[in-house]
Amino acid sequence: MNLSQRKEAFIALGQYLRHLSADTLEEWYVRTRAENTWFTPENIQLALNGVINYLDSEALTAWTDKYQLDNLQSKIVGVVMAGNIPLVGFHDFLAVLMAGHTIQAKLSSQDSFLLKKLIEALINIAPQFAEKIQIVQQLKGFEAIIATGSNNTSRYFEYYFGKYPHFIRKNRNSVAVLTGKETVEEMAALGSDILQYYGLGCRNVSKVYVPEGYSFTPLFDAMTAWSKVIDNHRYQNNYDYNKSIYLVNRVPHLDTGYLLATPDTRIASPISVLYTEEYQDLATLTTQLQAQEEQIQCIVAKSLPQLRTVGFGQAQAPQLTDYADGVDTMLFLQNLG
Repeated sequence: MNLSQRKEAFIALGQYLRHLSADTLEEWYVRTRAENTWFTPENIQLALNGVINYLDSEALTAWTDKYQLDNLQSKIVGVVMAGNIPLVGFHDFLAVLMAGHTIQAKLSSQDSFLLKKLIEALINIAPQFAEKIQIVQQLKGFEAIIATGSNNTSRYFEYYFGKYPHFIRKNRNSVAVLTGKETVEEMAALGSDILQYYGLGCRNVSKVYVPEGYSFTPLFDAMTAWSKVIDNHRYQNNYDYNKSIYLVNRVPHLDTGYLLATPDTRIASPISVLYTEEYQDLATLTTQLQAQEEQIQCIVAKSLPQLRTVGFGQAQAPQLTDYADGVDTMLFLQNLG
């Protein structure tokens, strides 16, 4: 298959997903939730919408036109996928195949059903892809590696895969910078950046930086639509546990009834907790964030000179060029061939 044929097949997959029947969606919701109870119908649909946006004809063309992807020497690329949010490994899957390589994918046990259904649909559209997709329990015979995991598993990955062309993603979280001049709409949108997918994604905001003396009342008032997260028993268990720890240890915190906020210099917060930190001026904060860039996936803010930011409510709406950990996946795949 040439690049044009590959692109047309994925565009057709996007159209297929756009027109899924209610019965099919319901089956996918039930089967996926049986695999991972964090994956609610709302979050599954959000993830599917993200895939549909990726597979828009103009978006795919603009993305692939940046690279030299036709007539590359095909390689077998092993991909170790995460499973923290639905279809989190789809971008790697798409990139490997669009570059003309063969993907050897080790799916997460927490997120395998949906991608398998998309693979099934893609092969029905373009049977030539059948020989380009391998789903395996153990990677072997690969020529390059893309792996996503924790800081601990990254050391394991480096040990076993270091001799191959590779890049390995580690733990990252996202932050927001507030000035106190945000509108109610912007603060409400920040609620989705914090609590969409229950805060489980690397693009979820786990910490907010605020000016000295900042009042959180307007922010939390604007976020009340997200109080529904407490209805998930796993989320509530985390909330109850963290709240009890803070109470017993007399840790200063704010409690909205569904989200806890506490001052902390760290970036990665536990589920149901939002870390906060005050800053004196934006210039100093910019320097601080630059020094921590290897821990940060994205920064939600109106605008910060010298830093790449995304708008409020956009953290969980990445574009094709919003590469995880800032590593250009497609350039890596182009250079393999």
